[in-house]
Amino acid sequence: MSDTFPITAEGYQRLQEELKTLVRVERPKVVQDIAEARSHGDLSENAEYDAAKDRQGFIEGRIKELNHKIATAQVIDPKSIKSDKIVFGATVTLFDIDTEKEVTYQIVGEDEADIKVGKISITSPVGKALIGHRADEEVSIVVPSGVKVYEITEISYS
Repeated sequence: MSDTFPITAEGYQRLQEELKTLVRVERPKVVQDIAEARSHGDLSENAEYDAAKDRQGFIEGRIKELNHKIATAQVIDPKSIKSDKIVFGATVTLFDIDTEKEVTYQIVGEDEADIKVGKISITSPVGKALIGHRADEEVSIVVPSGVKVYEITEISYS
């Protein structure tokens, strides 16, 4: 199994920005909060100290996680892809046969997925089912509400 995971350049940039904010802003702030809470005396009954230490643990854990993700990311620029099949990074327009409505999704990495803006994970049921298909094909996808049938109307890489 590969140790890398796919991510778009945009998603990679967001991970780097979050890491930068945690290291340069959040970490120093929580260290200051801990120092201030210590100055209040007895730490055994100091809720501010406990909360600051919990926050510090969260921040340090997230920094470690982000460093690992950035180190193992395989950045893929969808604009550089030339394919008539659906692969990672594709923006796919689907026609729902049952509702007769069109939906558009971009297939992205797990950390980038946000259904509200039309980004679905490559590991989601819909993402997995679409990979390898071409325009004008019908795809049946098992989703929690049952089976959805879509016609792929357009595939683009932008």
